[in-house]
Amino acid sequence: MSLKARISDDMKSAMKAGDKDRLKVVRLIMAAIKQVEVDKRIELDDAAVLGVLEKMVKQRRDSVEQFQQGNRDDLAQIELSEIEVLEQYLPEQLSDAELDAMIDEVISATGAESIRDMGKVMGAIKAQAAGRADMGAVGARVKAKLGQ
Repeated sequence: MSLKARISDDMKSAMKAGDKDRLKVVRLIMAAIKQVEVDKRIELDDAAVLGVLEKMVKQRRDSVEQFQQGNRDDLAQIELSEIEVLEQYLPEQLSDAELDAMIDEVISATGAESIRDMGKVMGAIKAQAAGRADMGAVGARVKAKLGQ
């Protein structure tokens, strides 16, 4: 079953169960997927749906940060609960050890020696870690390893 079909089934289940909070988030996911499909005039595959989900999680994390700075913990809680629902559709995140091992492997495989080689390292890691790691944090780790 594709990720998009699973999300659609979950929307129906949330409707039947009367779970309004979950239904709201799942509808947002479906709307975001549909928007990208209409804009690009394509049908999204699982990798593209993961990209949409990652973007939604990132937006909510940014919102949580802003709400907490503005002392609006009530709104931050809403965003955090939405993140929990969104993360159920993302693959399991890589641990720090797994991520470091992947970075070391890619650096040796690409022959990267300096910060100038960061682009090819990040390209290879992005293909392997799609949806399983925050690419901003990965970029910082790669930069630290190549900058040594």
